[in-house]
Amino acid sequence: MAWDWDKLKEQQNHRNRERIPPQMDEILDRFRGTNFKGAWLIIVAVILALLAYSSFYIVNAQQEAVIQRFGKHVRTAVPGFHLKWPYPVETVTKVNVREYQTEVFEGAAEQVAAGDYTRDPDTANVTLMLTGDLNVAVVPWIVQYRVEDPVKFLFRVNDPIGTLRDLAESSMRQVVGDRNIDEIIIRREEIAKAAQERLQSELKEADTGILVKEITMKTTTVPGPVQPSFNEVNRARQEKEQMIYEAKEQYNKAIPAALGEADRTVKMSEGYALDRINRARGDAARFTSVLTEYKKAPEITRTRIYLESMHDILPRLGKTAVIDDKQKSLLPLLDLSGRGTVLPAAPPAAKAEAKK
Repeated sequence: MAWDWDKLKEQQNHRNRERIPPQMDEILDRFRGTNFKGAWLIIVAVILALLAYSSFYIVNAQQEAVIQRFGKHVRTAVPGFHLKWPYPVETVTKVNVREYQTEVFEGAAEQVAAGDYTRDPDTANVTLMLTGDLNVAVVPWIVQYRVEDPVKFLFRVNDPIGTLRDLAESSMRQVVGDRNIDEIIIRREEIAKAAQERLQSELKEADTGILVKEITMKTTTVPGPVQPSFNEVNRARQEKEQMIYEAKEQYNKAIPAALGEADRTVKMSEGYALDRINRARGDAARFTSVLTEYKKAPEITRTRIYLESMHDILPRLGKTAVIDDKQKSLLPLLDLSGRGTVLPAAPPAAKAEAKK
């Protein structure tokens, strides 16, 4: 087959010309043959469409819009359809202000528990804290927040979310540092409340425009290397608490009984003392009255006392017999039946009193 060298050379030159970019003269020649009026109409229509599209905006129910004019804040728009100056005169930044968002502060649980902080030391060290009694605790927690003031959120702080995380960590470390390890593990709600109040105060002072709804603490533990020692301390503490409880139980049994017995003895002593005092006062009053009567009539009073004494004594002696002191023989008056006892006669004064 014979080669057509001229045709091949012409094809090669044509390929080379296609690879060479067009020169300025060629471009101008092409434009001279173009209809510029139609092109300008298309360009103007596109520009007008873009301006019209950027002259309105829609704010969702969960959002508020911050409008800036040449970069300066001029107003804040509520949810709905709004108009504005076209871009770039005015720009719109929409901020979600009604939905609560979360920031989670926790490392890998298995990493922290095992004491391995080499894979992600920054994340793990967030929850690794020193307590007030110089123990180490792993304290994970969650912060729920929302944007309360979108203007402050956008313009007062360079990195509001980063500031939130830094202040949250600082607040939690301060609260944990004021309490011992037992309080950290047991009183999580109290610690979360204290951390929330401190964090909200610091966010307000920093003018971030963020409102903290709640801080939730997850399960607090200790690092893996110290877990056995911590368990031993807990067991010893539980034994101590049990012994204290038993001692208090014995105390509560013995002390009230002793106090009751002492009170009863005191009351009995007071009653006995009051009885003796009253008896003594009664005896003294009776003796005084007898003495007064005795001074008025000594013989009569003496006889009355004798008779009263006999009245009390004779019933205790059983059967008795009273005889005259001048009686020579006791036989006529002797009660052979054994129903009486012979006593000496009363003194003369008693006889006179008896006659009366």
